[in-house]
Amino acid sequence: MEKESENRLKHFAALKSKYQAIKYEDSSPCSLLYLMLRKADLGIELTELEFDWLKEHKLFETVETICQKQQSRTEELIKLESEFYHLKSQYKVPKFWLGFKDNISVPLYPILWKLNSEYALTNPEIEWLEKNRLGGTVAIAHEMKLKRHFFVLKAKYQATKYEGLSPNSPLYKILKKLEIKERVSYPELEWLTNRELFETIKIFEQQESAREVEFSQLKAKYQAIKQPDTSLSSPLYPILQKLDADKKLINSEIYWLEQHGFTETISIANELEQKQEFAAFKAKYKASRYEDSSCSSHLYKVLKRLDLENYLSQQDINFLKKRKLSETIAIANEKYAYILNKKVESGELLSEAEIDWLKQNDREDIITFAKQKHFATLKKKYALVDPANQLPIEPFYTIMLKLEKKERLVPLLVVQLIEQNLLSRDGKIAIAHYKLEADFYEQEFQRTGHKWHIPTASSYWRKADEPERALQLTNLDLSSIRESNLKSAILVTRGAAFRDIDDLFNAESSAKKAIEYHPQSYQPYTLLGAIYYDKGEYSTGDYYFEEAVKRGAKTEEIDDEIKRVLRSTKDENKRQYAVNYLLKKDSQRYAWAKSYLKKPKNQA
Repeated sequence: MEKESENRLKHFAALKSKYQAIKYEDSSPCSLLYLMLRKADLGIELTELEFDWLKEHKLFETVETICQKQQSRTEELIKLESEFYHLKSQYKVPKFWLGFKDNISVPLYPILWKLNSEYALTNPEIEWLEKNRLGGTVAIAHEMKLKRHFFVLKAKYQATKYEGLSPNSPLYKILKKLEIKERVSYPELEWLTNRELFETIKIFEQQESAREVEFSQLKAKYQAIKQPDTSLSSPLYPILQKLDADKKLINSEIYWLEQHGFTETISIANELEQKQEFAAFKAKYKASRYEDSSCSSHLYKVLKRLDLENYLSQQDINFLKKRKLSETIAIANEKYAYILNKKVESGELLSEAEIDWLKQNDREDIITFAKQKHFATLKKKYALVDPANQLPIEPFYTIMLKLEKKERLVPLLVVQLIEQNLLSRDGKIAIAHYKLEADFYEQEFQRTGHKWHIPTASSYWRKADEPERALQLTNLDLSSIRESNLKSAILVTRGAAFRDIDDLFNAESSAKKAIEYHPQSYQPYTLLGAIYYDKGEYSTGDYYFEEAVKRGAKTEEIDDEIKRVLRSTKDENKRQYAVNYLLKKDSQRYAWAKSYLKKPKNQA
C-alpha cells in the first residue's frame, strides 16, 4: 500500500508539472485536481464545472494547456479520419461498408495503411478482408503482391530495363518459368529478343546447358543411353527426372518406354518403386530396424502380404519372431483382430480357425461379442421371445447352434425347458428339434430295418406339424410285421396323423384296428376318446377315455387330450358346449376349462 501511495504522489507531481499547476499546494492524490489532470492526460474532455473549478483556483495556465492539448488531439483525429476516408476510396472499400463509416478503430485502417506503405498482408489479414466481403480490396492486395514479386524477379533475372509491372505481362510469365527452372518456349525467347533482354536470355541459356548435362547424366544413370536424341523436348527427359525425384511413373509413361525399347529403364523404375514401397512398409509396420532393403528380401513379401490380406500365416509370424520384429507382429495381430471384429459387426460368422486365433491371441472380447451378436440373430430366427434382452445365453445359444449344425438335442433338456415355460412346445426351437428327431429315427429305420423306429419317427413328424410325413412313413403293409403291439403302435400314430388333418373317419378306423391288434394298450382308446370329443360326442369319448384309464392311461394324459380339443376347436358355440359339459360333469377336475368360458359383453 505504501509503495502504491508513493507512486500516486509521484504521478500527481509529474502531472502538475506537465499541466503547469505546480503552484497548487495540495499534493494529496485525493485532491480533485489529480482526478482532472488524469482525465486530461487520458484524452477525456473535462466538464464545464471542472473548468470553473480550475479557474476558481486561478489555474489559468492549466486551463490553457488542457485546451491546447484537446484542440491538438481533435485536429489529429480529424486528419486520421480524413486519411482513412481516402484510403477506403483508394482501395475499393464501399462507401457505407458495414455502417462503420470512418471509424478508425476497426482493423481495416491498419490493413489499408500497410497496403499504402506497400507492405505484404498476412494470411489472417487477407482472411479478415474476405470474411468482411471486401473482395475489391483483396484483389488490389493480390495484384500488389504480384507486382512486388514481378519487381524482385526482374532484378534477379536482369530484366529491369522492361518498365512495366503488370502481372499480365508476358515477361512475368517468362520470369516465373526461369524461377522454377522450367523451359521457355521459342515464341517467348523471340519476345525477349525483340525487347533486347539479352541478359535474361543468357540466364535461360545457362539453365538449358545445365539441363542438357543433367539429361545426359540421367540417361547414363537409368540405362537409357541407346536414345541418340539429346533434345530436351524428348519425353524421355521428364520421365527420367520423375524417376530421379522418386516419383512413380504413370501407365502412359511406362507404355512410352516400352514402345521405345527402354526395358532396362523400366526394370530400374520397377525396382525403385518396389524399394520405395518396401521402405514405406517398413515405416508403416515398424520394421525399420531390419537393414536389408533389397526387393528380394522375404520381409518385403511378408509386409506386402500383410498390407494386402490383413493377415499373416504362422510361418510369417515365426519369420518375424526370429528377427525380433515384435512391434510388426503386434500391428499385424491388431489389424487382423480389427478385421475379425468388423466381420462380426457385419453379421458374418467366425470360422473355427478364426476363433482359435482369437483364443491364442487373448482376444476373448471379440469372441464374446461374436457370440452375443450371433445369439441375437438366432433369437430372431427361432422367434425366441426376449424383449428386455435378459435371457441368459446358455443353454439357449448352445441349443440353437446345434440346430444350425443339424445336430440332435438332448430330448430331456427340451422337455424340461418346455415344462419350465422357457420354451414353447409349438415354437421354432421345439419344431426344429422334432424334425431332427424325426429325420434321425427315419434314417435309423432305413439303416437298421428296426421297425419300432417307425412310430417314434411318425410321432416326431406330428409334433413338428408335418402329419403328411407321418402318414407317408406309416403307409405300410402290416402283414409283413409279426409283433401285434408294433402294428398297434403304428396304427395309433397313423390315426393321430389323420386326426391332425381332420380326417376323423380314417383316424377312427386306424384306432379301432389298433385295438384289434393290441386290446390291452391304452393308447388306441385315448385316441378314440379324443376323436369322439372332436366330433362333439362327449359321452362316447368319455367311455373310451375310461377304458384307456383302465388299461394304464394317466388322468393327466386324458385331460391334456381334452385341453388340446378345446384349443383346436374353431366353432365358438361348440367350444362353449364342451366347456359346460365338462364343468357339469366335474367342476373341480375341469376347473381349468373356465378360462374358455365366453365372457358377458359387459365384462369384455
